[in-house]
Amino acid sequence: TLAAKANPLVKYFDPLGLADAEFWGTSNESTIGFLRESEVKHGRVAMFAFVGYIVHANGITWPWPMTLAGDPFPKVDNAPEAWDAIPEAAKWQIMLFVGFLEFWRESQSGTHYMSGGKIGYYPPFDAKFIPGGALNLYNPFPRKDIAVMTDEQKERRLVAEINNGRLAMLGIFGFISEGATEGSVPALKGIISHYDGDVMAPLGTSIIPHIPALS
Repeated sequence: TLAAKANPLVKYFDPLGLADAEFWGTSNESTIGFLRESEVKHGRVAMFAFVGYIVHANGITWPWPMTLAGDPFPKVDNAPEAWDAIPEAAKWQIMLFVGFLEFWRESQSGTHYMSGGKIGYYPPFDAKFIPGGALNLYNPFPRKDIAVMTDEQKERRLVAEINNGRLAMLGIFGFISEGATEGSVPALKGIISHYDGDVMAPLGTSIIPHIPALS
């Protein structure tokens, strides 16, 4: 099974019994499809976040201005501070872009992952919308060796991606936990700088106060 391939030592691990559930009145097969897709998706986001945190913590930024007005990218000690420092317009751009990526995955993938579709598949961008079909997330440059991979190679890469995503999820939460509560992750004590904001309310001091129904 996939569980045994991803972790031959632990194999199947489901202490909450999620694999036996039927979310939103759907079938068990649909629920498992949702859970598997969610793990892959969260793992991908966590890998980006883990690397991004390290980049921000080391003061690495793009060399060009962040805004049309010429404002530079913020140099901070940790990633949450960078989020707080960017303009609200930038936050909206990020959220809308992520929303578009989610929309494209859900609407252009053919058979849905809750109906037996391929887990982790991201549809290529249509050349009608993006010239040349560029920026395809799986093979953006593109590489011929990736384009001709066998099913066995793709399966091995999926297992590797799942494991890397699991490690990244643990890693980014370790960074965030240590930043919020110093000493909570002993291995990171003195390495991750303290963050005074609320990591669980990233919009609490910027966008939400300007929405009357939520403020």
